[in-house]
Amino acid sequence: MSASVDVKVGDWEAVGLVAGREVRTRLRSKAFVITTAVTLLLLIGFSVVMKFVSTNGSDATVGVSGGATALSAPLKGTAAAIGQTVDVEQVDEAAGRDQVAKGDLDALLVGDGTTVTVVVKKDIDQKLRNVLNVLAGQVALNQQITAIGGDPAEVGQAVSDARAVVEPIEQPFDYNGQQVALGAIAGVLIYMSLLINGQAVAQGVVEEKSSRVVELLLATIRPWQLMAGKVLGIGIVGLIQMVVIGGVGVAAALTTGVLTVSVSAALGTVIWLIVWFLLGFFAYSLVFAALAALVSRQEDVGGVITPPLMFVILGYVLGISILPSDPGNQLAEVLSLVPLFAPTLMPIRLAMGGVPVWQAAVSVVLVLALIPALVWLSGRIYRNAVVRGGAKVKLSDALRAA
Repeated sequence: MSASVDVKVGDWEAVGLVAGREVRTRLRSKAFVITTAVTLLLLIGFSVVMKFVSTNGSDATVGVSGGATALSAPLKGTAAAIGQTVDVEQVDEAAGRDQVAKGDLDALLVGDGTTVTVVVKKDIDQKLRNVLNVLAGQVALNQQITAIGGDPAEVGQAVSDARAVVEPIEQPFDYNGQQVALGAIAGVLIYMSLLINGQAVAQGVVEEKSSRVVELLLATIRPWQLMAGKVLGIGIVGLIQMVVIGGVGVAAALTTGVLTVSVSAALGTVIWLIVWFLLGFFAYSLVFAALAALVSRQEDVGGVITPPLMFVILGYVLGISILPSDPGNQLAEVLSLVPLFAPTLMPIRLAMGGVPVWQAAVSVVLVLALIPALVWLSGRIYRNAVVRGGAKVKLSDALRAA
């Protein structure tokens, strides 16, 4: 049988035929078109919304009236010193109170400027409260300095110029806030792609097995060719989807100004997304295909692929919950080198920046080294289980030679 197969069709030609069939079928499917279109619309819509939201760069708008107008400059300076942005508008007190009531102003400073008296509609935002509390302390301090014959301006300048001298043993990486956000988005995309396309492989295997189509296919091609072709075909479809979504998403963000990182940094993120999608997809899909061959019903697919799927989910959860607030986290750094977690953790870290070249190289090499072993192991399980119908095939039985 194997000799006749070799004559009729070559090994990789058979793989190509199966892959081509998968690509044509899935690219024409409504699910692929709708999923891709909806994702693109969401990304473009998100970019447009963020563009309008980001046009207001201030954290609060505060009115000043009467003697409190003298607090305008100190208010702005105090806000800037603690990382906030406050717009200050000079208004008549009566008009200002009316604007506060309507919500046009977040707060109104009134009085003679010797104290910080604030008019608000109901309550005050905690960030603005912190700014005003610091300002009140500064006003009180200035009054004490004046009372003992000092110059509040000179003292204030001396205090503002004072800085702690930090001597790091190792120079920390200066993480860009937008790249951190880009890393989080990259994590979501790679996770969803691995999840959707990996499960598609498993469901496709069971569909062919339950419908007995696999028996017809295996009459002309070998089991490993069928498995490899299916994984390759779905991988190509997933790659096309990843390139389209990643490319359009980054282009929309750059065009609208939501992302202000360099074009090279944005393209680098897309390229790494593609690389890690391919590595992660082929590694996990080989396992999904093999384990799916153990069962004959779609409802049993989830049970057999859940164990390896948990590593995908765990890597994503760790990355998305830890790295945005702590990009240099050591646990995430170590796990991103482990092949089981690298496909979800490493692309997030690479998008954020600051990953040593050797770490990126080691993570890629380790996954590449694992894939041949997975090809052999998964091929063996698939070959021995895919033609067995009925009850679930034990993994130990599938590992034995047919």
